[in-house]
Amino acid sequence: MSGKVVIFAAPSGAGKTTISRYILAQCGNLEFSVSAATRPPRNHEQHGRDYFFMTQPEFEKRIENQEFVEWQEVYPGHFYGTLHSEVNRIWGKGHHVVFDVDVQGALNLKRIYGDRALAIFIMPPSIDVLEKRLRSRRTEDEKSIHIRLAKAEKEISTYRGFDRLLVNSRLVKAQSQGLAMVREFLK
Repeated sequence: MSGKVVIFAAPSGAGKTTISRYILAQCGNLEFSVSAATRPPRNHEQHGRDYFFMTQPEFEKRIENQEFVEWQEVYPGHFYGTLHSEVNRIWGKGHHVVFDVDVQGALNLKRIYGDRALAIFIMPPSIDVLEKRLRSRRTEDEKSIHIRLAKAEKEISTYRGFDRLLVNSRLVKAQSQGLAMVREFLK
């Protein structure tokens, strides 16, 4: 059994998780694909719900065993990836897969799934707004914020590789527009 995939990507802090969770709540035939990650969990995150948290050696073993659809070293020493088992689990239930991934992972997934994938890039209204959002999360130190902002500028330049662009200047409007894009794709 196989279905379609919806891929959300954005620079860190642009709103991809908030928007993708809203759309998941509105569409009963969509299910979130939990990614694997080697970074430590944040306070509110749970293993198996937010990410499959792994050690780097465990992650590397799964790479060797070809258990990932795709994977990337997103930040130095922090690997993220999409497990074949997650996609197969969701498709086995007759649902479509939703990915909330980094930009490079999204482009890789789009290449892999082609026309069966809708890749949506969520654009912050500006780098200044993005910086304010990152700071307001209070989950990053100063060095990490600067790394994320430098990465964001590079990621923003890739938006043309996506099927759709969604500017998140007002969350409610972005959620509504994103939902319309997904519903149209799943028809």
